[in-house]
Amino acid sequence: MVLNFAENAVILRVEDIYVAFGGVQAIEGVDFEVRQGELSAIIGPNGAGKTTLLNCINGFYKPQQGRIYFQGRDISNLSPDKRACLGIGRAFQGIQVYQNMTVLDTIMSGRHVLMKTNPVQAAIYWPWAHKEEVAHRKVAEDIIDFLEIEGIRKKIIGELSYGLRKRVDLARVLALEPKVLILDEPMAGMNLEEKEDIARFILDIQEFQGIPIVLVEHDMEVVMDIAQRVIVIDQGKVIAEGTPTEIRGNHAVIRAYLGEG
Repeated sequence: MVLNFAENAVILRVEDIYVAFGGVQAIEGVDFEVRQGELSAIIGPNGAGKTTLLNCINGFYKPQQGRIYFQGRDISNLSPDKRACLGIGRAFQGIQVYQNMTVLDTIMSGRHVLMKTNPVQAAIYWPWAHKEEVAHRKVAEDIIDFLEIEGIRKKIIGELSYGLRKRVDLARVLALEPKVLILDEPMAGMNLEEKEDIARFILDIQEFQGIPIVLVEHDMEVVMDIAQRVIVIDQGKVIAEGTPTEIRGNHAVIRAYLGEG
């Protein structure tokens, strides 16, 4: 499913946000935009504030100062579930899947915010409830085909390898039909082959489905290969922003993150 927003339109805007925990300033005056169809990467040393920033975007943390806008709407005070209903989808660093469910049912769980049938109606199985379920299952099957996991669609999640569980987790988020996709270290703990697979799927999501992506990732080779724009955070502040080529040659980034020598 391709989204029909104007090309280069600003989908998400983070405006001058500050987050402190006790006396520790985790985020300090961060600004950035995510545009339609763009693949942006956020990088920085451990403890730089990357995950805190993502938690602000999808509503787990509320900034003490600043605003967050999604499709022109101020969402700063919305709960995480309401942001998900608007189309902010997130895959976490830790795998967020149901270990005892099948792959297909796990993906279907990502459709819950789009379902109109309540549990009682589904149990009675009215014809219109059945029709809705068939439609949702068709979307789930399309995602299974897209991520090339047809062979495990009936497998129990807990029986799968780590890399396949991460792929199913990505499928679950895609089932939400996100208008922006936030990926927090989607390749953490993967071997080279698994990383290559996920990188390919991320590029396919961005290119063929037109979903803007915000990627937090520590693998600099992956970031520089697939990102169109890179935002660098250090000690809660944005210290650089630009294309991968520009970031490679930025001395502030070299000192703060990539290292010198």
